[in-house]
Amino acid sequence: MELLDLTSKATATGPLCDACLGRLVADRSFGLTNTERGRSLRITHALKADEPYSDPTDDERCWVCEGESDRIETFAQRAIATLEGWEFESYQVGTRVPPLLTENDELLREDVGLATDAGAPLKRELNREVGKRIGEETETDVDLDRPDVQVLIDLATDEVEVRIHSAFVYGRYRKEARDVPQTKWPCSDCAQTGLHRGETCEACDGTGYRYGTSVEQQTAPIVQQAMDGSGAVFHGAGREDVDALMLGTGRPFVIEIEEPRRRTVDLEAIEIQINDEAPAASVSDLSLATHEMVERVKRLDASKTYRMAVTFAEPVSAEALATALEELNGSTITQRTPERVDHRRADIDRTRTVYDIEGELTDETHASIELHGEGGLYVKELVSGDDGRTEPSLAGLLGVESTVSTLDVLAVEGESEPFADPAFLR
Repeated sequence: MELLDLTSKATATGPLCDACLGRLVADRSFGLTNTERGRSLRITHALKADEPYSDPTDDERCWVCEGESDRIETFAQRAIATLEGWEFESYQVGTRVPPLLTENDELLREDVGLATDAGAPLKRELNREVGKRIGEETETDVDLDRPDVQVLIDLATDEVEVRIHSAFVYGRYRKEARDVPQTKWPCSDCAQTGLHRGETCEACDGTGYRYGTSVEQQTAPIVQQAMDGSGAVFHGAGREDVDALMLGTGRPFVIEIEEPRRRTVDLEAIEIQINDEAPAASVSDLSLATHEMVERVKRLDASKTYRMAVTFAEPVSAEALATALEELNGSTITQRTPERVDHRRADIDRTRTVYDIEGELTDETHASIELHGEGGLYVKELVSGDDGRTEPSLAGLLGVESTVSTLDVLAVEGESEPFADPAFLR
């Protein structure tokens, strides 16, 4: 369709602003705004027809957008004012357009003989123009995937809403005391006993938690305070038993900070503060991360290295222990969900591989054993046999009741690639 014919048909439909006219040919002449396109069409049409130039929306409101295109600067300034005090590097703008205005867009295209999806809809116009102004004034960039902040314009309610997306800090933690869980462990007795006002739960001594502290409670609040966030969530790459230590290179984790006002922080100083103040935990390798790192620490296949102190119910010879460990080395273990966790996990059979295992007696009823195994291997049950639910087991091969008295995790490493891939760090 000839542009002047299009202009003539469009302007004949009623008062039409330059932006709505220009949106009909939004795919033409890169570098112009739709308002510039519309004004150019109107001027060219006036010259061609030798008619006085006039913009009918000077006196009447545009029937398509009902004046919303003229409020771009207003929306942008309201958004910028709302974003004051929030540190961010990327943003995205979204607009909720009432059905009536969407229908007006479609009717205009029908009247001029264009497809309903021709040009650009009002939603895209507002997103683009408001976003451009926000970027220019805040010196930040558009991110259509995962921005730091999202601005939402609701034309029906005349509201501008700002959503602040979380920030993420990756690192590794060491847990250097036993009977400390990875995350908060709420006390179940408080809810079950139905305490009355003034009564104190004997199980948790009124703290609300089964254990007095956790790795999460010793690390996340410090990061949250540094980033001035509204909350924090701790995500670990699996977890060790409450009575186990996490030593060696530590376990990968991500702390998610909700609604952070600051995103540029001194991670070295945060690391020092945690390591100085946390009584049972320490951290290393802190880095800003992308939101995908949360899924990575939870899903990446990882092998584990353990050190165990093992107690035998009867004396065991060095030769018998060496033979049993040789049998387990490199073997595939079949494990039914252990009795100690079957109340919270599906009762299924799984197979896991012992990559390497070695150990020695410290006396005739005690041994120190180090094991490197596939992720998901229940090492306590590998030693005890769990009443036949794990095959083969150290206890079964020795014919002697065997239990793990202390357990230390020495390493948690990706099976095929490291957790700290630069693609997931910022």
